[in-house]
Amino acid sequence: MIDSLEDKIILSGYSITKEEALQLVQIQPSAFSLQHFFNLFSAANRIRETFRENSVDLCSIVNAKSGACPEDCSYCAQSSKSKIEVLVYPLVKKDIVIDKAKEAKDAGVKRFCVVTSGRKIGKNELIEIASMITDIRSIGLLPCATLGLMDKEELSFLKESGLERYHHNLETSERFFPEICRTHTYHDKLKTIDAAKAVGLSICSGGIFGLGETWQDRIDMAFAIKELNVDSVPINFLIPVKGTSMGDRDFLHPFEALKIISLYRFILPEKEIRVCGGRMQILGEFNSMVFMAGADALLTGNYLTTTGRTFKDDLRLIEQYGLRVL
Repeated sequence: MIDSLEDKIILSGYSITKEEALQLVQIQPSAFSLQHFFNLFSAANRIRETFRENSVDLCSIVNAKSGACPEDCSYCAQSSKSKIEVLVYPLVKKDIVIDKAKEAKDAGVKRFCVVTSGRKIGKNELIEIASMITDIRSIGLLPCATLGLMDKEELSFLKESGLERYHHNLETSERFFPEICRTHTYHDKLKTIDAAKAVGLSICSGGIFGLGETWQDRIDMAFAIKELNVDSVPINFLIPVKGTSMGDRDFLHPFEALKIISLYRFILPEKEIRVCGGRMQILGEFNSMVFMAGADALLTGNYLTTTGRTFKDDLRLIEQYGLRVL
């Protein structure tokens, strides 16, 4: 089945169905054989090579406003439900953001994202961030932003200031979303994504895995992303942290995490599959397999409230695979 689907995707641009995706889910490693499991990775890798060639898109972020978030997202250390002590500070000065952006550019990163905590930003913050975005573009980076729920007018202003891409995760399936957040809705997220698309911004939207969702939820989100026709699909893995509502959850097994990457490559063959939060904590020594499993993009450097991976280490990994940084 793996070979048949791979051939149809590569040779004729076939779009697999939800039923076929669920059949791929049934492929499991066993004590007797890993052959079929690694065949899945190999097929995803060939699909990546066909549609994304041998290039890797790198992005980095700056936590420009931290903590004190009124939203109740169960997975987030910065949410109103979290008991973790995280750094709390208002929007940082522009020179701090630009210094971080220059570090990323010097390391070979292509995209740089300004991230803020909270439901959405205020009017004064919007003006300040727009100025940051203009300067980020002026130093030769593609500016991205993660600023919560936004409307068309606000996003249009950011685009005029130089914003290239807006990042707004669906997080999970529509069915499962109320289990992880009650202070805003799945529909609120769709409205923001639609507004960003309407003003001509590139869209980055994916989710978090390991929240207690089913494989059906994972597939449903992938097909929702496909319908939205986003450009980049971030794949994050939950890092269970004591003090959050999901602090007692088990870590995903590395093979399960890699299978998620492969499944998304089968469903979204032409899109950037970007491995982001939780990469090192969940994959560990299997981090080197992300490209073989079908990924073609990485978030590099540190994350919002957890440690990531250094630019130098990721660049070395890419080089060892014989890939090139965009």
